[in-house]
Formats: sequence, structure tokens, C-alpha cells
Amino acid sequence: QVQLVESGGDLVQPGGSLTLSCAPFEFTSNYYVISWFRQAPGKERERVSCISSSDGTTYHADSVRGRFTISRDNAKNSVDLQMNRLKPEDTAVYYCAADRIDDVQAACTYPIFERWNGYDYRGQGTQVTVSS
Repeated sequence: QVQLVESGGDLVQPGGSLTLSCAPFEFTSNYYVISWFRQAPGKERERVSCISSSDGTTYHADSVRGRFTISRDNAKNSVDLQMNRLKPEDTAVYYCAADRIDDVQAACTYPIFERWNGYDYRGQGTQVTVSS
């Protein structure tokens, strides 16, 4: 059983940057598909970014592409979400979700991994607030 823990949420001004982390992962012995979701008040939870550790492929939603980057940190056994040029509409609780996978390609494109409940392991969330 993997207990995911997110960290890094904070209050930041518009245009600022923030890095979220999700851990722990055993990258040396397992492949994972790992996604970041977010949920703003009154809105549905949406997937913003995804990474597959089997082939390194990534996915970013249109709303964050070019501003957010998902990456793997082998030294910390974590997956990080670097968020730049933050906007007030990025304000949300950000959640990490993960599942073990086989050595497959492009796992982030699998329909099951577009859904929050498609993952076996899910974190409790970290608050990101973008406001001046």
C-alpha cells in the first residue's frame, strides 16, 4: 500500500511560481503512472498533468500547458509539479494520484487514468492560493 503525501502548497501572488511534490515512490523497482489533479471550489476535479515512469511521457491540460511542468525526482523518490506564471484561476486543492503499471508506453493517454477514481493510490491534497 502506498500512502501518497503532497507538499508545497502555499499562497502566492499572480505571476509567481510554486513547486508541489508527491512522494514516496520506488522508481527502481516499479513503474508508475502519476497524475496531479486539482479541484477549485464549486468545480469538478480535473487532471492537470501526468507522467509515466515507464517511458517518461507526460501530459498537460490545455489550461496549464506551457506554464506547468511535471517531472520525476529520483533522488527524492518524488514527482514534482513546477507551476510558473500562476493565475488566480489556478487556485485549488491539488491532489496527487498514482498507480503501478507494466512497462507500457503512453500510460497517461489511457482513459482510466484520466479519472481520479482510476488510480489505486491517492493523496489528501495541498492548497494552492493565487492572490494579491
